Amino acid sequence: MRIIFYILQKEFRQIFRDKVMLPIILVMPMVQLLILSYTATFELKNTRISIIDHDRSQTSRDLVSKFSGSSFFSLISYESTYERGMEMIKEGKTDQLLIIEPGLEKKLGRGEKAGVMLITNAINGSAASLMNAYASSIVSDFNKLLVAETMPGIHSSGSLKTETRHWYNPRLNYQTYMVPGILVLLVTLIGMFLSGMNIVKEKELGTIEQINVTPIKKYQFMIGKLLPFWIIALFELLVGLVIARLVFGIAVEGSVALLIGTASVYLLVVLGIGILVSTVTDTMQQAMFISWFFIVIFILMSGLFTPVESMPLWAQRVNSLNPVAYFIQINRMIMLKGSGFNDISEHFYALVVYAIVMLTIAVSRYRKVA
Repeated sequence: MRIIFYILQKEFRQIFRDKVMLPIILVMPMVQLLILSYTATFELKNTRISIIDHDRSQTSRDLVSKFSGSSFFSLISYESTYERGMEMIKEGKTDQLLIIEPGLEKKLGRGEKAGVMLITNAINGSAASLMNAYASSIVSDFNKLLVAETMPGIHSSGSLKTETRHWYNPRLNYQTYMVPGILVLLVTLIGMFLSGMNIVKEKELGTIEQINVTPIKKYQFMIGKLLPFWIIALFELLVGLVIARLVFGIAVEGSVALLIGTASVYLLVVLGIGILVSTVTDTMQQAMFISWFFIVIFILMSGLFTPVESMPLWAQRVNSLNPVAYFIQINRMIMLKGSGFNDISEHFYALVVYAIVMLTIAVSRYRKVA
């Protein structure tokens, strides 16, 4: 233990002496948490819409007011022709085009069918689907209102009423969904990058040979190298939880001790991957590129931005090897649902096995030779 303690002293002194690295470790992750939590969102707000009103009646104006009064839409312009409306879409000045046919009010008054046309810029397919859903919902609600006004008997007292309740995120705030995942992202970046580059830095400076000729054992050297970043990453997680509570109003509904305990195991996985990368590389540049390669794949397949269930079946099977996916799900379950150990035990034991395998491979790959 005394040898490990001396190695820890050396590592922490190196960290706190580096005036460039220290802000990167302690300040930048918190800044990223604040920025990404506000900007990394798939919510659609202020969707730009242009109107071509060929009817120019009270009914058409009422329909347009439903769009302009919605928080999801921002009325950009009224256009006179279809061609000009399409030019607005091509130029990227509007996202949707609502075309109201002439004689809309008269047809509705006579009980005839009348329609509107909705054209959407669908370069971004998922965003287009949401925009269409919002617009179609407004048109559908407006149609029901017209039916209720013209045929009031159709809405009898015995009609069905739906009451909706949103559990775990009652305000449907996307930040509530994103913040727990971004916390995992920041802890992962700190653990994998810094642990991977730490040993490689010793190689580049030539100090690794001096360490190798000492009587320090491999496990002592590895513990001394991993433990500082394990402590720093846990500290940043705690600071991130405080920021989540004070800035975003997201409290940990479950056990903080369970969350920290699970994070401790997860960090062993991440640090093990970082150490493994350091054993197969000779320069910090190589270590950064290999670490970044794995981190990008892990993050994109983790369910941080898109649901894992929406991925192809083969991708879901490959994702069973993704430790980031396990911890993001655990973090969201504990923070938002208040889940206990029995609820996360399957994912927790998967992380335990992952940690044992990665650390075993990393330590066995390291060769303590002069």
